[in-house]
Amino acid sequence: MKPENALKRRDLLAYAAFGSAAIAATASNRKAAAADEAAAPRRRYGMKKSINLWAFPYPDKMSLKQCLQLAKDAGFDGIELNYDLESDLSPKSGTKEFNEIRKMAEQIGINISGVCSFLFWPYPLTSNDPAERAKGMELAGKMTQAAHDLGTENLLVVPGAVHMPWREDHDPTPNDVCLARAKESIGTLLPQAEKLKVHLNMENIFFNGFLLSPMEMVDFVDGFDSPYVQVHFDTGNIMQFQFPEHWIRQCGSRIRNVHLKEYSKQAGTQFTLESFRLLLDGTTDWPAVTRVSSSNHIVRNGS
Repeated sequence: MKPENALKRRDLLAYAAFGSAAIAATASNRKAAAADEAAAPRRRYGMKKSINLWAFPYPDKMSLKQCLQLAKDAGFDGIELNYDLESDLSPKSGTKEFNEIRKMAEQIGINISGVCSFLFWPYPLTSNDPAERAKGMELAGKMTQAAHDLGTENLLVVPGAVHMPWREDHDPTPNDVCLARAKESIGTLLPQAEKLKVHLNMENIFFNGFLLSPMEMVDFVDGFDSPYVQVHFDTGNIMQFQFPEHWIRQCGSRIRNVHLKEYSKQAGTQFTLESFRLLLDGTTDWPAVTRVSSSNHIVRNGS
C-alpha cells in the first residue's frame, strides 16, 4: 500500500542503495541532500543480481549463448534458466548437453542462479489427474538432475495448486488433499535432490490457493527437516492481499532465492496480469523490503 507521502523514484532508489531513512528534499535543500547522499557510505548487500531467461526473445530471435552474453554485458551476475519441453533446456537434452551449457556460461563469466519452469502448471504435483501428477514428478526429477548438471544448486518448485484460474480444465484440488499430495511429492523428490545437492525452493503464489501465509510456508518447509527444502520468495506473488516485507521477516534465512517483481494494489481485488507492473511502478514498499531483507540476512541470489 502506497503511503500518502509516497517517495519519488529517485528517493526510493537512493533509499534502497543506502538503506537509510529517506528524506524528501525541497527545492532549496535538494543540492545539499544530494551531496549528503553522495558522501554517505554505500550499503552493500550480499546478494547476486540475476535475470530470468524469459526476459529475452529466446529461442525465437536469440540463441542461448547470445542471451547469456547479453545478460553478462548488461551487468547481471547470473541468469535463471527455464526448463521447457522443446528448447535446449528440456528433456531432449541430457547431462552432456547441460554440462556444455554450464561451460559456456563459465566462459562468458555469468553464473546460472537457478532453474525454473512453467511446466508445474500443466503438470501440477497435486493434480486430481494421476497422469498429470506422474508427468509432473517425472519432469521435476529431470529438472533436479538438469540443475545439478548446469552447475546450480537451485530449482524453483511450485509444490501444489488448489486452483489455477487460467486453466478452465483444471478440477480444483481440496486444500487438505493438496497439502498431503504436496508433502508426498516433495518427500519423494528430496532424496535425489539431497544426493545431487540441489535445493528444492518452494515458490509463494497467491492465486493458486496453496500456502497462502508465511506461517504455512514455514511449517511446510520445516516439516521436511532438510536444508535442501527452502523458499524461493517472489515479492509480487502475494501483494494482492499481503505484503512481502512481512513474509521476508517470517521466512527469514529459509529464503534462498528471490524474484523481485512489482505489483499494484490499486487494481483492486480482481486478479489480472495488468496488476503486475514494471519495477517502481506499483505499490510495493521497497524501502521496507530492503530493510527487512538486510536485518534477516537474506543474502542469496536475486533473479
